[in-house]
Amino acid sequence: MSRRIRQLLTVALLFLPLGAVAQRATDILDKAATVYEQSGGISVRFALHTRSEMQQFAESFEGIMQMRGDKFTLETPDASIWYDGKTQWVYMERNEEVNVSEPTGEELETTNPAILLNAYKKGYNASLKGESTAVSGKAAYDIELTPKKKGDILKVTLQIEKTTHLPARITMESKNKLFTTIQINELKTGINQPDAAFSFDQTKYPDAEVIDLR
Repeated sequence: MSRRIRQLLTVALLFLPLGAVAQRATDILDKAATVYEQSGGISVRFALHTRSEMQQFAESFEGIMQMRGDKFTLETPDASIWYDGKTQWVYMERNEEVNVSEPTGEELETTNPAILLNAYKKGYNASLKGESTAVSGKAAYDIELTPKKKGDILKVTLQIEKTTHLPARITMESKNKLFTTIQINELKTGINQPDAAFSFDQTKYPDAEVIDLR
């Protein structure tokens, strides 16, 4: 899997809170999960910054993510992902290819925010590290998450606005000193996107080669 695809799937994983054990952190994150479930569809504009101390590279790009229930789409300047609750399409503009798959439940736990909402309470320990001010100027909580089982993710830090209970910034530290920061520039709720918005539309990409991996 290419680094860019991994970055895109990381975005999908990180946009929503992952859970907590410490009581106050649990209360904050449970509230955030409830806000998502009752949102009626979310649209997010974000900037993602990645740097690796070991591989000595840094990269930044902006994108848009749409979410409703167990469906999501992700758009960046050179790649897009659609997931309709069963089928996933990954389009890479550079080679005009679309990979079609049906992710397993385990795979979805690392790509789909809605699946994480059902699994987060058993996967991470959390602690409330303090409070800060988001880019919007609003007061926010800072929550640190550490996975209960060893894996690629070592630590996730969430900045969650107090008034909206929605994430403002997310930072992840992975193995090999890889750091990913997502700055949320705009977040809208109540979008209520149609189902068609979460499926790949072949008519918009007539020259794309479709590779069916199902």
